[in-house]
Amino acid sequence: MSVINASQTGYIVRLVYVAVGMLFAVHLFGTIGYMVLTEGKYSWFDCFYMTFITVATIGFGEIIDMSSNQSARILTVIIGILGAGNLSLLFSVVTVALLETDLNGTLRRKRMEKAIRKLKGHYIICGFGRVGRNVAHELAATNRHFVAIDEDLARLEDYKEKNPGFLYLHGDASDDDVLLAADLEDAKGVFSVTGDDSRNLMIVITARQLKPEVRVVARCQETRNMEKMRKAGADAIVSPDFTGGMRIASAMIRPHVVSFLDEMLKSEKNLRVEEIQIPAGFIPKPLGSLKLRSAHYVLLAVRERNGSWQFNPDKEFLLKPGFMLIAMASSVGRLEIERLLIEMAS
Repeated sequence: MSVINASQTGYIVRLVYVAVGMLFAVHLFGTIGYMVLTEGKYSWFDCFYMTFITVATIGFGEIIDMSSNQSARILTVIIGILGAGNLSLLFSVVTVALLETDLNGTLRRKRMEKAIRKLKGHYIICGFGRVGRNVAHELAATNRHFVAIDEDLARLEDYKEKNPGFLYLHGDASDDDVLLAADLEDAKGVFSVTGDDSRNLMIVITARQLKPEVRVVARCQETRNMEKMRKAGADAIVSPDFTGGMRIASAMIRPHVVSFLDEMLKSEKNLRVEEIQIPAGFIPKPLGSLKLRSAHYVLLAVRERNGSWQFNPDKEFLLKPGFMLIAMASSVGRLEIERLLIEMAS
C-alpha cells in the first residue's frame, strides 16, 4: 500500500484549492456573462442559478430564454465544458486524498483496534521478523488468534496483504500503551521474539508488570542472557542458536524421530502435540469414563499438579482439576477435548 509523504500531501491540498478556486471562477464568469448577454433582464440569482445547473448537469431546463440569443448559448457551452472539467478534477483529487493519505490509515487503525478488543485468550507476538512470522504461522495453523507488534510498518503491511485477517499494531512492544492496546488484559500469552536481547528483556519486564499472571516466552540470542530473562519473569526462554544446534545433532543421531516430527508438522491434518488443562470445576472421575476416543487425537500422557507424569495412563487413572492432558491432536481434536472437559465441568 502506498502512503503519501508530507510534500505530496501539500501538493494535493494545493490542487484542491486550485480546483475549488477555478470552480468559483467559472460560476462568477457565468453569472456575469449571463447578466451582460441578457442585458439585465434577469436577476443576479437567476444568472447564478443558470450557471450552477449547467455546471452540475442537473438539467432542470433553461430559466433564461436563449431561443434568440446565440451568444448566451455559446456561453452555456463554454460553462458546461469548464465546469465539467473542474468538477472531475475536484472529485479526483478528493478521492486520492481519501484513499492515499493518513485519513485512510487512521480508519484502518480504528477498525484494527476494534477487532483486537474483541479477542479473548489470544497471543501477542512482539517482534515480527523471521522468528515472529514463524510463530504466527504456527498459531494460525492451529487456529489460535494473535496480534503482532513491530516497529517496521512495511513488514507488517506486507504480511497483511497476504493474510487479510491479520491483526497488528505498529509501535514499540516494550511500551505500556502499545501492549495494552494489544489487549494484554485478555491475552493468554506474550511472545518476546525481537532480534535484540535487551529489547526482549524490556518486553518481558513490561508484560510481567502489567499482567503478572500472563505467560511470557522470550527469544534469547546470547545464552549468557538467559538467566537475566528468567529473573525478569520469562516463563520460557528459547535460544535459536542452541535449539538449532540440538536439532542438527538430533538429525544425525536420531534421524527417524526427527523425520517423524517433521512429517507431523508438514501433515495436511496439522497434527501437533497439544496440552489441555482440566478446568477448575471438573468433578474428579476415572479417565475411562470420559471416553476420550477420536480420529482427531490420541491421548499420550497426563501431568499431575505436583509435576509427576503418567504416560499412557490406564482407564482407572483418576483425573482431577488442574491436571494437564497431553495429546497428539489436530486443531479440531484439541477443540473436541476442550469442549468435552467444559461439558463435564458444567
